[in-house]
Amino acid sequence: MAELKVPRGLREVDRAALLRIVKTIHTFAWFTIEACMVYVLYAGARGRTDRKVGLAAGIVATETLVFAANGFHCPLTAVAKDLGDETGSVTDIYLPQWFARNLPGIHVPLILAAVLLHWRNHRAASRR
Repeated sequence: MAELKVPRGLREVDRAALLRIVKTIHTFAWFTIEACMVYVLYAGARGRTDRKVGLAAGIVATETLVFAANGFHCPLTAVAKDLGDETGSVTDIYLPQWFARNLPGIHVPLILAAVLLHWRNHRAASRR
C-alpha cells in the first residue's frame, strides 16, 4: 500500500496539531466501523439480512482488507510516527491502552460471529 508522507519542515506546533487531527479522524472512523460491526451482529442475531446489513458489512470488510493489506497495521500509524508520535499509535489518546492494543484480537471473533449468523440466516431463508 502507498505510504502517506508528512511534508518536512512543519513546525512542532503544527505537527502536534496535525497529530491530534489524525487521531481524531482515526477515532471517528473506528467508532463508525464498530457501529457497523454492532449493527451487523445485531441484525444477524435478529435473523435479518438486508441491504443495510450488506452496506455495513461492506464497510467492515473494507476496513479489514485495508488493515490486512497494510501488514496488519493501521495505515495511519506511519502518519502518526511522521508527526512525532514515538509509537505511531493512533488510538492511545482516545481509547484505553489495553483496548487499543487488543483491537484485532477482539475484532476477529466478532467478524467470525457475524459471518456465521448471516450464513445461518441465508441457509434458513433458502430452505423456505
